[in-house]
Amino acid sequence: MTSPAPTRARWLPSRWPADAAGRKNMVLLVQLRWIAIAGQVATILLVHFGMGIRLPILPMLVVPCIAAAMNVGSILVVRGRTDISHAELFLALLFDVVALTTQLYLSGGATNPFISLYLVQVALGAMLLHHWSAWGIVGVSALCAAGLTFVYRPLDLTETLEGHLFDLHIIGTWVCFVMIAVLLVLFMTRINRNLQDRETYMAKMRQHAAEEEHIVRMGLLASGAAHELGTPLAQLAVVLGDWRHMPEVNRHPVLMEEVGEMQAAVQRCKAILSGILLSAGEARGEAPMVTDVRAFIDAIAQQWRAANPDLPLRCDFGPHDYPHIIADPVIRQAVTNLLDNAREAGATYINLMVSRDREWLHIAVRDNGRGFSPDMLADFGKPYRSSKDRQGSGLGLFLVVNVVRKLGGRVDASNGADGGAMIQMRLPLATVALEEDGDVD
Repeated sequence: MTSPAPTRARWLPSRWPADAAGRKNMVLLVQLRWIAIAGQVATILLVHFGMGIRLPILPMLVVPCIAAAMNVGSILVVRGRTDISHAELFLALLFDVVALTTQLYLSGGATNPFISLYLVQVALGAMLLHHWSAWGIVGVSALCAAGLTFVYRPLDLTETLEGHLFDLHIIGTWVCFVMIAVLLVLFMTRINRNLQDRETYMAKMRQHAAEEEHIVRMGLLASGAAHELGTPLAQLAVVLGDWRHMPEVNRHPVLMEEVGEMQAAVQRCKAILSGILLSAGEARGEAPMVTDVRAFIDAIAQQWRAANPDLPLRCDFGPHDYPHIIADPVIRQAVTNLLDNAREAGATYINLMVSRDREWLHIAVRDNGRGFSPDMLADFGKPYRSSKDRQGSGLGLFLVVNVVRKLGGRVDASNGADGGAMIQMRLPLATVALEEDGDVD
């Protein structure tokens, strides 16, 4: 039994997914920083113990340790959020510039061939940051490089190594070149992948926007037609009412029966038009109704059976406690569209199945009709994709898919192993259920 709803709890449309470009870029910086940490530690140990160049090893190893702690903190931040701000990316790159400057200060300043690694930070800033902050990274890097020509800790070289200083510089320059090349290739490959993912996401959003515009146009046309048809239907109702009271009609039982059937048909048309206006938010004087899932589905099934008395429809409910929901006409029409689609596919038997789990309400319609062709399954939910050769076919499933998607759910279609088809709607309970209902154990 339904009752007026005092409130409509958690009945909000789902949001589009947030733009995760900043988050992906931060993940990229974290990955590159791990590579830099490993490279720094390996280089420090090789130079100090392998080449005999005495470095201030403890201070120089503290820097990658701090960078590793920074990475761990960044990972925790990224895991707990869906997006990362531009300022956070700027600060992360600024930290890397400061860390590189510290290492260069402790190992010869501008005389260290690894000073060219500033170019990696500049390239990252140019690709990931806005123009003003990218130029900020350029300015900070340039100032640090200039400062290192005056302020730095000279390398402690033995007399033997001082005689091969140029050779050491050439080796360091080559190693630095290889490191920059590897980092840039890794960086550019990942950036291109992020850009491709973004383009795919934007293309999907453009498709959704076009579908939304199509639905709005259809809604406006349906609402306008409902308003225009209301007047002639009201006139027909008045005329038929007058006929019932005419003596000439009262004397003919067959005519009276036909007039009654016409009045019922007119009332049916008026109810359909009222449903269209209610779905468009234009109905007056009707409060939202609260009901439970079982009563809601049973009401849909009874109404559909009344309109299709020759086609068996069976309702099966899983052994669950079902929540109370708003009796939304949009969901009612979506389920009705699935039943109508099964009838038009030549089904002689339809099964309406309902179940739930902790997060989802499952509504499935299974039939023994023609099923879907492979092309239909590939294009499922797109407008004007139908096995019925008539104008406008395919719009019912298109509307179902978009209605469920707006509620944060999804629609899946498949063919049965023994023929027929099954279409399943998954609706999030967080969207359709009232707050007082709990989860399934």
